[in-house]
Amino acid sequence: MALPVVEPENYAALLEEKANRIREQFAAFNPPELEVFESPASHYRMRAEFRVWHKGDDLFYVMFDIGEDPKTDRKTVRMDQYPVANERINELMPALLDEIRGVPELRRRLFQVEFLTSQSGEALITMIYHRALGDEWEVLARELQTKLGVRIIGRSRKQRVVLDVDYVIETMQVGERTLEYQQVENSFTQPNAALCEKMLNWAVDVSKGVGGDLVELYCGNGNFTLALADNFDHVVATEISKTSVRSAHFNLERNGIENVKVARVSSEEFSDALAGKTEMRRLEGFDLDSRNFTTVLVDPPRAGLDDNTVQQIAQYDNIIYVSCNPDTLHENMLELNKTHKVVRFAMFDQFPYTHHIESGVFMVRR
Repeated sequence: MALPVVEPENYAALLEEKANRIREQFAAFNPPELEVFESPASHYRMRAEFRVWHKGDDLFYVMFDIGEDPKTDRKTVRMDQYPVANERINELMPALLDEIRGVPELRRRLFQVEFLTSQSGEALITMIYHRALGDEWEVLARELQTKLGVRIIGRSRKQRVVLDVDYVIETMQVGERTLEYQQVENSFTQPNAALCEKMLNWAVDVSKGVGGDLVELYCGNGNFTLALADNFDHVVATEISKTSVRSAHFNLERNGIENVKVARVSSEEFSDALAGKTEMRRLEGFDLDSRNFTTVLVDPPRAGLDDNTVQQIAQYDNIIYVSCNPDTLHENMLELNKTHKVVRFAMFDQFPYTHHIESGVFMVRR
């Protein structure tokens, strides 16, 4: 992937180009005016990962600028600072290398470094090695995390050493509520926290006054779940990742939210259970038959929704579809447009200076 070139002076024009592309692509659905949510023009990512390059006594970070042909068009770029990442990561990048450069046990065969941070300044650093980590590494790494004021995890093949905890706590302001999210190392979280807040507030706004119960597919760690819980009587959320389901339960308890149940099932399995085609132990106690599901929220991976899931969500009066791929969103909407119309349409610039676009659509039954 080509590395983004951060040019704050050009950001507004690039944002408008993206917005016009989305307006044109979705014009056939006759949507309302596109709501455009801009990103900070620099220092917007809360996580970043770098390869570590060893050159004599020195070591430094690199990333790979990949062109159209990954096999032949691949350039190694030294990264002393990274304006895409937030200020906390940029502060820690040189500080970490300065501390380990003269410590053989910490630098030897260090292959990659990953940073995960929060808006409040919490930081987790994962150091990945091409060798086994022993007691001496752990003692020195504990000293290092104290010096830097961070949490550290060591990884190597078939080994994961967690010195403290394996997550940071992210804080999101949603309306007048302050929500806290556990974000676990090596699991999916929205990388642009400022835009994530805007997405959550948009989803709360479009579903205000809808009432009834909510079904959420692909709920992850409860990112939208926590924010939307106040708008509905009950929420049933599904997710297939064990790590994300554990985080969702952690986050619900931490925020005192009691009207949500999370099931570790796929969207296909949940669809079959709702249709009465199958009974699942993981859904025992969810009392699906008594729920008044008025609304469904989906936030699928880049591949979008399969045909069966599209048919399933078309059964609800209201659809909130958050997409990281306009092409698969458009494909799914060709079918959904037969039964539902677009009443809110948004673009969230999660990934400035790239072609990637995050969209949000609120559809209601015709």
